[in-house]
Amino acid sequence: MGYRFVAPNEMFTGENALQLAKESIKNYGKKAFVITGPNVNKIGIAKEVTNVLDEVGIKYRVFDKITGEPTDEMIDLAVEEFKEENDFDFLLAVGGGSPIDSMKAINAVLSLNKNIDNCSGEEIGKVKYPMIAIPTTAGTGSEATKFTIITDTKNNVKMLLKGDSLVPNMAIVEPKFTYTSGQNVTAFTALDAFCHASEAYTSRKSQPLTESLSVSAVKNIFQYLPIAYENGNDKVAREKLSVASLQGGLCINNSSVTLIHGMSRPIGALFHIPHGLSNAMLLPHCFEFAIDGAYEKFGKLAKECMIADKGDSDIIASEKFVAKVKELCAICNIPTLKEYGVDKAEFEKYIDKMATDALESGSPQNTIKECTKENIVAIYNGLW
Repeated sequence: MGYRFVAPNEMFTGENALQLAKESIKNYGKKAFVITGPNVNKIGIAKEVTNVLDEVGIKYRVFDKITGEPTDEMIDLAVEEFKEENDFDFLLAVGGGSPIDSMKAINAVLSLNKNIDNCSGEEIGKVKYPMIAIPTTAGTGSEATKFTIITDTKNNVKMLLKGDSLVPNMAIVEPKFTYTSGQNVTAFTALDAFCHASEAYTSRKSQPLTESLSVSAVKNIFQYLPIAYENGNDKVAREKLSVASLQGGLCINNSSVTLIHGMSRPIGALFHIPHGLSNAMLLPHCFEFAIDGAYEKFGKLAKECMIADKGDSDIIASEKFVAKVKELCAICNIPTLKEYGVDKAEFEKYIDKMATDALESGSPQNTIKECTKENIVAIYNGLW
């Protein structure tokens, strides 16, 4: 069987990645539309990036109104500001997954000349503007993916835009930009990357290239997330998590996600729980459901990550993997829905809709074990 692998044209990683990328950035044009959030702007990371643009003689305009997970309203506002000058050569996003996702959506809207809600669900063809992604969190992997998720504020659903053209042309992954992430952001984003890597490994669409990336990412997140969670300035831990995030993005780009992400998006849309956190809440529950349909894959992953012994059966190894996942979530103090403050009656009211939305996303169908709407409803009910 043959496989196709999609990735950014250029990826710069490690210490001084931004400086290393400087000469390549010059090739993207003379003026950039920089997309970020107010916090990244406030703490000076955006300024560090624009200083590099100054050094290479690139003009820019900064749009810093991406607050939290991106909505259709934020995208509309950004497009409006872009059109005020309309002489930009490329887009550059600096921040967590939200500014990077926003950059992709902005490009789609400008290229297709459609409203954002009319871009959802279809394959996005060629886009007008090259894109550079500079993540400041280690988790979403959006710097390497062909997907973007935007909240439809009118219908309380998360719109999925996808297409190879949405993969950023360049990813600059500099670990020091993640140092300012607090404990919660560190945990939520790293567990998002963990889901990307482990879901891709156990997906029906898994392939040899993504399997090797998945193992590396899962192994490093197990080892280094507890360290970064306790000490955000640990240089080695931050670097390992940054690379794991990039690897996770490459994994889902080419092997997709499964049940966790399918169920997570409706929770985020309706109850405004951060994406990485809703993934983490679902993570052990979904894998407990999925393992008996893929003992070989879960068992192999556990052994590759040295969680299980080589002599363990696939069943024992799979169970050890799920136990280790629960332990990691406990270390990171992942709350239940109740602890997070979600009203149970309100949640139960939407379970049927969420299960329908989850299946319509197509992600649960990538799970090796067959997954029905009834299964999804049962998992949602079990989150309490």
